[in-house]
Amino acid sequence: MTDTRRRVKLYALNADRQWDDKGTGHVSSIYVEKHKGMSLLVRAEADGTLLLESKIQTDTAYQKQQDTLIVWSERDNYDLALSFQEKAGCDEIWEKICQVQGKDPSVEITQDIFEESEDERLDDMSDGSPPIELPPCEISRLEEIKELMQTCLASPVRKEKLAEAIESEGYIRKLVGLFHMCEDLENLPGLHCLYDVLKSIFLLNKTQLLDILFSDDIILDVVGCLEYDPALTTPKRHRHYLRTNSKLGRFKEVVPISNSDLLGKIHQTYRIQYIQDVVLPTPSLFEDNMLSTVSSFIYFNKIEIVTLIQDDEKFLPELLHLLMDENTNEMRRRDLALFLREYCQFSQNLQPQAKENFYKTLSSLGILPALEVVLSADDVATKNAAIDILNFIIEFSPSFIRDYTLQQAACISREEQDPMLVNVIIEQMVSDTDPELGRAVQLMSILKMLIDPDNMLSSINKTEKCEFLNYFYKYSIHLLMDPLLDNTKKDDVQIDSYHNAQLLGVILELLSFCVEHHSYHIKNFILNKDLLRKVLVLMKSCHTFLVLSSLRFMRKIIAMKDDFYNRYIIKGHLFQPVIDTFNRNKGRYNLLDSAVLELFEYIKLEDIKVLCSHIVETYGDELESIHYVQTFRSLRLKYNQAQDKLKDLKDKSSPLLDSVSLLRNKMSTLHRNSRQHQEPRQMDEDEEIWFNEEDSFEDASADTSPPTSTHSPPSSNVITFESIGKSLDKKCSPDPSAGNNGGASALFTNTTTSPSSQQHIPPHNNNNNKSSPPPSSLVNNNNSHSSSETNKSTSSPPDLFQKKALVDYEEDSDEEEEGGGGGHDVENVVSSSSAAEAPSSSSNTSVTSPSTSPTNNISVSSPPPSLSPSSTSAQNSSDTSDSSEEFSAPETEDKHQSDENDDSSTSSPEHQESCKDDQVSLEVAAVQPGETVGAQKDHQEEEEEEEAS
Repeated sequence: MTDTRRRVKLYALNADRQWDDKGTGHVSSIYVEKHKGMSLLVRAEADGTLLLESKIQTDTAYQKQQDTLIVWSERDNYDLALSFQEKAGCDEIWEKICQVQGKDPSVEITQDIFEESEDERLDDMSDGSPPIELPPCEISRLEEIKELMQTCLASPVRKEKLAEAIESEGYIRKLVGLFHMCEDLENLPGLHCLYDVLKSIFLLNKTQLLDILFSDDIILDVVGCLEYDPALTTPKRHRHYLRTNSKLGRFKEVVPISNSDLLGKIHQTYRIQYIQDVVLPTPSLFEDNMLSTVSSFIYFNKIEIVTLIQDDEKFLPELLHLLMDENTNEMRRRDLALFLREYCQFSQNLQPQAKENFYKTLSSLGILPALEVVLSADDVATKNAAIDILNFIIEFSPSFIRDYTLQQAACISREEQDPMLVNVIIEQMVSDTDPELGRAVQLMSILKMLIDPDNMLSSINKTEKCEFLNYFYKYSIHLLMDPLLDNTKKDDVQIDSYHNAQLLGVILELLSFCVEHHSYHIKNFILNKDLLRKVLVLMKSCHTFLVLSSLRFMRKIIAMKDDFYNRYIIKGHLFQPVIDTFNRNKGRYNLLDSAVLELFEYIKLEDIKVLCSHIVETYGDELESIHYVQTFRSLRLKYNQAQDKLKDLKDKSSPLLDSVSLLRNKMSTLHRNSRQHQEPRQMDEDEEIWFNEEDSFEDASADTSPPTSTHSPPSSNVITFESIGKSLDKKCSPDPSAGNNGGASALFTNTTTSPSSQQHIPPHNNNNNKSSPPPSSLVNNNNSHSSSETNKSTSSPPDLFQKKALVDYEEDSDEEEEGGGGGHDVENVVSSSSAAEAPSSSSNTSVTSPSTSPTNNISVSSPPPSLSPSSTSAQNSSDTSDSSEEFSAPETEDKHQSDENDDSSTSSPEHQESCKDDQVSLEVAAVQPGETVGAQKDHQEEEEEEEAS
């Protein structure tokens, strides 16, 4: 198998300094007897013929380039190069060369020719090297002259001596005379030699020689010599073009130039630029820097032209005056604009400080008002020139235009109706008639730089950012939006032409920039104009690039992660046009499909919860059928996870909320019943139902000590529970002697229960009171159903409050009576209840109603106490199964409750009197804020009189 490491291509540099391919082969480094040393041999890959046999010289400069190229010179003006297929082969041959020359293989050039400095070389020249003697300038010696010029180019020392000889002997002018003789004699070989000679003089790259070549008297003759390129069969006619330029009016003096130096410098610069760009051949790889002096010559000429014009006190003011003059015809205005554009283009060569002075001068002379006129011109070339000038100005400093705009805004506030530059730019952008909207794109870039906050000044005395953006959104943006709003009326695309779609795409790009870089300005505008909805109408366009522009605008808005935008999107259901477009695409694998999916993928990855919930809840069913990507399935999963977390959070807080709701409902019933007129007997029944419900609730609770609660439940009532408890205990408790004989006494404490233990009975029907009573716990009926022995303790979360009533029965022992019977004072129990509700605070929790004034807030110690009727103590030995049935069949409780109420209606007069007193206590508790107890009683007496009558 052939060794690819040694596979090379052989190149040789021809007379035109172009690389010629000499063939492909394999290189080797061996000792050659006839050369008496190591040599490089290259044999052709096809037939094995010898392509190269070169002895490795000890004084030849070999150079390694780009890791696979070795270049050297065999003799003057004959360069060779080996291009290796692999780097390893190049390194191997390079080591052989370095070994012969005794050099380190790490270097990239074996002979450092240019080690000496320029001054040292000049010293060497003056000391030891003799000057170059030029042959006589004759036609018969042209070949000799050409060979001398080309050989001197290879050595810097000889180049210096040759340049000195040419300048000292006036050799260039002699060559020009020889050119005229050869042209008159039509000596074509001589003309070809003169081309090579003049080209070599240019490649000497000496400023003093260029001054001679570009002098006005011989520059056209120099161009004539360069017309006869040996590679061309027919000479070029460069002189004819340069001569006829002025005759045909190519050079136009739009404003008379009185300075002759300025006029000559303009002509010279034009011709040199033409020689560099057209006449001279394109430099090869080795000639890149050989014409740098020509570029420098042009550069300094342009700086001198700009300075001379800027120093002229009449030229620029007259130029700008003619631009703004209404009497100036279109042709002349175009020439003036073109001159001003080229003048600004020359200024790009100035240093920063000089450039700033240049634009300040133009600004003070009124270039921006002149540009307003030029931009509004009908001529296309004039418009293009004005746009280029604006680009030059804004690339250097956008503040020049912003300051001028703010001055215009101040004039508008004074009711001076002058056209505004920014508005002129917008009008020209939206009215561009170019099929490809070239001018509109340029003007959009100018506007983007003007409204970019990153390049705006912001200091104590100069708030350019705020002021300019306020101006833009007040006076200008409506002009930008008019084409978009007009084209999206009636929720449909009015004009869907290609040109109009391109214009709307440019506007949307600028709007997207505003969303990304501006804050409240664009937010207010989007809300006031309902802009996003109008933009999404464009998704109905038949032009896909416009649909993508609309989607990109929405994507920019969502990327801001702003609650304002999110609420706006959700409220307006603005995902619907996107989903409709996605469905119309029918799953085709294209850019539109990917863009829509990326939008939803971004919402998922960035975890924008409100948008995720909105998409799943509103469009989840519609997107459920899309399975070729996991985006929508992931959105659904993320939504479900969020809902589960929310549900867990609610479950943890629901016991507290349920207890608060129960407390509110009970107090609402107290308040409502106290306001309505009822018969005394009926009032007793309702009270007894409520008492029985509370007793059942207490008996069903756990028989454990209350846990510590870290939260005090809110309430909407303003009732002093402690005072109610004392009043009820005083009025409804049996005779002390009865208590010793086994009468029922109540102990009120707070404990906790699970939400499942809070079962509710159906509301009690009351003929006089049609409102449903609040949900209550199961009734502890001492007549027929419950026994304290059946109420077992149950564990529950600490968030829900429950009341527990311990009843002292006849069967209880004396120890129980002494330890926990009816001998406890109600006030002590109430205080313990208050401690259970708010253990973290030593003061009672303040519970206020939303309608209560601050002066009427009443401190709440505990929920209202539950009392068991004392008249039912004779039947406390009921079966325990009845108590358990109350949890499984709450609907039967209503019947038992009704029977109990009927039985209670036949109770003793003492009991009736006691309950009447209870009614008074409840009435006191139900007094509205700002209403006295006496006023409440008077109101009830009036109602009783009206009913009796």
